[in-house]
Amino acid sequence: MKVTYPTCCGVDVHKSFLVATIIKTTGGIEPSYQKKRFSTFNNSILDFKSWLLENECHDVCMESTGKYWVPVFNLLEDQINVTIANPKWVKAVKGNKDDTKDSKWIGDLFRLGLVKGSYIPCKSIRILREYTRYRYKLVSCRSSEKNRYQNALTVCNIALDSVVSDIFGKSSSSIIDYLLEQSGTTINHEEIASKLLRTLKSKEDAVIESIEGYQMTDAQKYRMRLVRAHMDYITAEINDVDKQIESLISSVPDYVKAIQFLTTIPGVKHDSAITIISEIGIDMSQFCNSKRLCCWAGLTPGNNESAGKKKSVRITRAGVYLKPALVQCAHAAVKSDKSPYYKKKYESLVKRRGKKRAIIAIARMILTAIYRMLSTGEVWNPSDLYKIDMPAPLVEKQKAKAIKQAKKLLQKEGLLPPDEPLAS
Repeated sequence: MKVTYPTCCGVDVHKSFLVATIIKTTGGIEPSYQKKRFSTFNNSILDFKSWLLENECHDVCMESTGKYWVPVFNLLEDQINVTIANPKWVKAVKGNKDDTKDSKWIGDLFRLGLVKGSYIPCKSIRILREYTRYRYKLVSCRSSEKNRYQNALTVCNIALDSVVSDIFGKSSSSIIDYLLEQSGTTINHEEIASKLLRTLKSKEDAVIESIEGYQMTDAQKYRMRLVRAHMDYITAEINDVDKQIESLISSVPDYVKAIQFLTTIPGVKHDSAITIISEIGIDMSQFCNSKRLCCWAGLTPGNNESAGKKKSVRITRAGVYLKPALVQCAHAAVKSDKSPYYKKKYESLVKRRGKKRAIIAIARMILTAIYRMLSTGEVWNPSDLYKIDMPAPLVEKQKAKAIKQAKKLLQKEGLLPPDEPLAS
């Protein structure tokens, strides 16, 4: 095999220490090895950096073990090319494995160019990603609290959620507040009716019937107040995170421009565009083509064939944060009547492949469009858009052309009489 990196280093990173092996390929067949162990404290990592530079080693490979590689990467990235490898690409053979051999094995594979590097964005994108992922966790936590709150109503014989569309709306919240303040289990029908707004006024009887005879103890009321207070706290936290995210975005004009591009895609809104940017960045040169990006996002079917038999073609579990955002955009895009491009694509796919596969296909189309837009700086404008979202004058023009061609064919086959020549 051809040696890709004549001088490189393989690093096996742990929580409290790292083992590094510098591999130098000179004129001989066998390379030379230098092994050394360092602590993962900052001063020791800087000593490791100096050791690399002294040996003129500017290419380092380490596996992405949890978050332990991040401190090392932060201190090396300014002067050294660091490749972060997925553990499955550098896994050592069982029975011949220890910390020193692991670093040597990683270095040997990297030296021959057999290790695929993971995409690591720049520092500003990494910081933005921390905020967007934290926001995702907060929203999930708030959704869990909402489910607990709704379940608490169910166990107290309150079926209000069967009547109202939003249990956390203004009318529903005021009715629940009234029930929490009551000392007994009796309700004042007029008081309940006065809290109903807009369309709920026509459902007065159903609302009263859904809460009539409820059973709620003081302990249950106290727990519901705790859950609601936690929801309010999480909502305030989400608002604070949103402000910080907007501040990070507005400080970089390129991010603002990229988000404006992405929001021209049907189904992609401002929040979704920020999530996408935080995951893939704006520099598409990190990915050699759109197929590579889709594979990295976990939107590419697997390829598993043996003895002429095709086995599972499931998508991978990659893109834990990016894939749900794109699927959410895809669901919105296929329901859009203003821009029916993805809706028509979905309708043609769902008949053959089913709903889930069709949605994943639309999500991949959206990500492919994003790659192209960020690479060229163009707004969303698919090459086959005119076939789906065609202006009315063009539809009539193409219809007239098709009729003319069909008439000409029928005349050629003798099924229609030829046109009479115009009188001179």
